Amino acid sequence: MMTLVKLTTWGAAALVMGLGVVAVNADDWEQWRGPDRLGVWHEDGIIESFPDDGLTVTWRTPLRSGYAGPAVADGRVFVLDWLDDPTSRTLDGTERAVALDEETGAVLWTHEWHTSYRMLMASYAVGPRATPTVDGDRVYVVGATGRLFCLDVETGDVIWGKDYVADYGTSVPTWGIASAPLVDRDKLITVVGGEPDALVVAFDKRTGEEIWRAVQVVGEMGYGQPVIYEAGGARQLIVWHATALVSLDPDTGDVYWNQEWEAGSGLSVATPVRSGDYLLVSQFYNGSMMMRLNQDHPTASMLWQGSSRSEQPDRTDGLHSLITTPLIIGDYIYGVGSYGELRGLDARTGERIWMSDRMTAQARWGAAFLVRHEDRYFVNNDDGYLMIAQFTPEGYVELDRTRLIVSDGSSGAATRGRPARFERPINWSHPAYANKHIVHRNNTEIIRASLDADDY
Repeated sequence: MMTLVKLTTWGAAALVMGLGVVAVNADDWEQWRGPDRLGVWHEDGIIESFPDDGLTVTWRTPLRSGYAGPAVADGRVFVLDWLDDPTSRTLDGTERAVALDEETGAVLWTHEWHTSYRMLMASYAVGPRATPTVDGDRVYVVGATGRLFCLDVETGDVIWGKDYVADYGTSVPTWGIASAPLVDRDKLITVVGGEPDALVVAFDKRTGEEIWRAVQVVGEMGYGQPVIYEAGGARQLIVWHATALVSLDPDTGDVYWNQEWEAGSGLSVATPVRSGDYLLVSQFYNGSMMMRLNQDHPTASMLWQGSSRSEQPDRTDGLHSLITTPLIIGDYIYGVGSYGELRGLDARTGERIWMSDRMTAQARWGAAFLVRHEDRYFVNNDDGYLMIAQFTPEGYVELDRTRLIVSDGSSGAATRGRPARFERPINWSHPAYANKHIVHRNNTEIIRASLDADDY
């Protein structure tokens, strides 16, 4: 790996984006949504279209089930999975952290821990949700029941760990703990859901000692990912939970501002997205909410908010996103709605300007993962296709698509006699874009495929 690229890229990114998150190598994908959690891929020399016979897969490695996407750092791929115990009547099984060689796919080490998914909705009890977070010689992983580990990247040895339930009194939400840890300077910031006053906790990233805790837990903890944006002359830790969108000082946990907004069924999932003074969150049942960030002080005001109590596409005009993190491009929003419909909205008003059914299956909780590369986007939909696309005020422009992986995952597949919730299989794992390749997984394997223009 090129250390000089790591330093140079971080300097440029910090200058352009104004973000104060851990320095990362632009060639790597060390956490949820990549560098600074922005969903932006910076590498040059990437293909303009897909070959007719599909991408070259450099390796495939068997994997157990799970929703957690991979992270890639310093020649290693990190991912989480789950092995169900078929003899258990209480959804017992084994969660596992896996490290693989980035070039060969060979398993370097594993670390396993026993847990029970009895508190999860059974039809979704198929594995961990949170993407690993890599920081130098450590990787941080959290399982679906709140087991947090700091592991040595070379050996998988445990450096320190926490149990959210035992240590903080966390009530594991219906669909499992999904928030990936965020490294910020000397801290590891986590959405713990600790009752009564530890929804968010910052630990010393090296020792696990608690530095601060913040936010009262009211109802469920939510499923969102914490992000840090700089606005109003301050670095703001943005956390969207089940009852509010909150901005904290990442150094102290003090509250800058708080906007109450209940997420139906606790489903605060899509990552808060910022562009200029826009800050957007979107939920399945009640639509989207746009905040305007004050550029002079760390405060914000609500610009507009969805009010629909129905998520049915024929009864909604806005954006009711669940899994898909939307985009803000200029004064426009693009996102995937409640039943897979792709919509374009006016960011100033929330008014819908167009809708398309071409990108994602038109099915309840249809989803896609959108990553910007230069003036286009790489899109992974939950049917296992990879697309190259552009989003414009006039509509959706699909430049190309290819089948990448089999969508053998399940939003409720029948296992151990449990009934299937939906008929169609899905793929709800966010891929990693690193070193001119895409690393992606389903419920049976993890693959690495080349997107290097020189390979075709």
